[in-house]
Amino acid sequence: MPFDDVELVKTAAGAALALRFSPAAGPARTIVHINHGVSEHSLRYKRFAQFLNGQGFHVYAHDHRGHGLTRAAGAPAGRFAPADGLNHVLDDVDAINNLARSRHPGLPLIVFGHSMGGLIALNYVLGHPDKVAAAAIWNANFSAGFLGRLAQGILRAERMFLGSDVPSMILPKLTFQDWGRGIKNARTASDWLSRDPDEVDTYLADPLSGWNPTVSMWGDIFDFIFAGADDSLLAKVPRDLPFNLVGGAEDPATAKGKAVRDLETRMRKLGFTHVTTTIYEDTRHEGLNEINREVIMQDFAEWAAHTLAQRTISLKSA
Repeated sequence: MPFDDVELVKTAAGAALALRFSPAAGPARTIVHINHGVSEHSLRYKRFAQFLNGQGFHVYAHDHRGHGLTRAAGAPAGRFAPADGLNHVLDDVDAINNLARSRHPGLPLIVFGHSMGGLIALNYVLGHPDKVAAAAIWNANFSAGFLGRLAQGILRAERMFLGSDVPSMILPKLTFQDWGRGIKNARTASDWLSRDPDEVDTYLADPLSGWNPTVSMWGDIFDFIFAGADDSLLAKVPRDLPFNLVGGAEDPATAKGKAVRDLETRMRKLGFTHVTTTIYEDTRHEGLNEINREVIMQDFAEWAAHTLAQRTISLKSA
């Protein structure tokens, strides 16, 4: 099945998840389940999926609620759900995880997430650590702190005066627009995504990318952030679960990689033993669409192969 093709997966909650799958080019070593970021969709990961296929990985990627080609009751573009969006999204992720593992019994699964997808992926691990062999959390910021609480207050005010189903007027200014202003000599307002002008132009021309989330979706995103920032929840995850943390040294969305390091520090303090962190120099938010993407993709493939090989040895000797 080519990655361009879409399979609609019906969930128990009635959603029709737009799922893409591309098989390993040879004998499969593992499954990678990709979770995309906010205001984009799974097809943007085609190049990464094809690269991973060549490395022996089956790849699954679905459009989250309110994104891409996925359809769900009460979840138009820009909204996860009328209420409890966090759990609806995580239930969708679980449905795809279960489907992938049922189609490839015996193969380990790595949950991968970029940006908002990283928030989702870590939250999924918090609830289902037994269903993943490893997790890759890329370009995700769980260090919102006081400013995050302030943003939640702003969203409550917007919900009161504007409603929850309209795009937020304030949050894009505090995030996307602010990040864009942080790039010197920027050609476009979206240059914070990548140094590659062709990739930025492709993003800007994509009708399924670049829109502003609703007040409701922003609220759910902060729910993901603060759940992932809760050490009491993270402490419930097995300490030997491998994590791959990646950031860009010029990514304004993660304070130039500092938020990624913050997550690493939390994990190490809690006793996690298999945390691999890489902050790529000169790299902005979308490492997979950056000018050094070949190195970044190869590093991930090598980490995945080595990590799963070591984990297999460890499990056999236990």
